[in-house]
Amino acid sequence: MSKSERPATQCPVGRTLERVGDHWTLLILRDAAQGLTRFDQFEKSLGVAPNILTKRLAGLVENKLLEKRAYSERPPRYEYRLTDLGRDFGSVLTAMLAFGNRHFAVEGVAGQLVDRETGLAAEPIMVDRISGKPITEANFAYTPGPAAGPEVLDRVAFMAERRAKG
Repeated sequence: MSKSERPATQCPVGRTLERVGDHWTLLILRDAAQGLTRFDQFEKSLGVAPNILTKRLAGLVENKLLEKRAYSERPPRYEYRLTDLGRDFGSVLTAMLAFGNRHFAVEGVAGQLVDRETGLAAEPIMVDRISGKPITEANFAYTPGPAAGPEVLDRVAFMAERRAKG
């Protein structure tokens, strides 16, 4: 979906999903975070059809999560490297990995993060950078931000009303 075709939304989750909410897109970002850079590497790792991979890579470049760089002129070949924005998305992938291992790995953990020094498995959690508190419902609440428009204000009011009703 191109930027001009996207519905306008103020929701931060919605805005992110508009750019990376596709199965293949998330897996490409996962592989790029693990060091893959070339079309054939992504294709082999994912088993994705070339036309789908081409479209998803172009979208990631358009949305500035990947940067496309030529590494061969004849024939023309490109590599795709994470931008700062793409690297920042790594924390989202880490949260998804931890969630998937906790809730969907019925056959056992197939992939995990480990401490490079000790080899011990990590147990990722989200923590507020300012206070150091874990991001939990008990510690934090979602509120409208300074630029919130009617869409966000209405949604937050609706959620507060539902909570009040119990």
